[in-house]
Amino acid sequence: MKRIHVRVDAKNRISLTRVAKNLPSSFYAYESKGKIILEPILEVPAEEAWLFKPENKEILDAIKEGLEQEGTINRGSFSKYLKS
Repeated sequence: MKRIHVRVDAKNRISLTRVAKNLPSSFYAYESKGKIILEPILEVPAEEAWLFKPENKEILDAIKEGLEQEGTINRGSFSKYLKS
């Protein structure tokens, strides 16, 4: 683990871009034993949250399985519709 020195700016902010790239947009933050801990939060839109409830595990598993499958539909050639 590489340690990087960061400073608090005039508005009490710390930039984390030197520590990591592609940071999530939200964190849980708390203090533990004199250290500040940041835990990334993965945000899910409210209209999609139902899918991740324990009672919908079978639906989520079916969706994951479907996403892993290869497509098997052959729609033929559309070359006759191309303009010369």
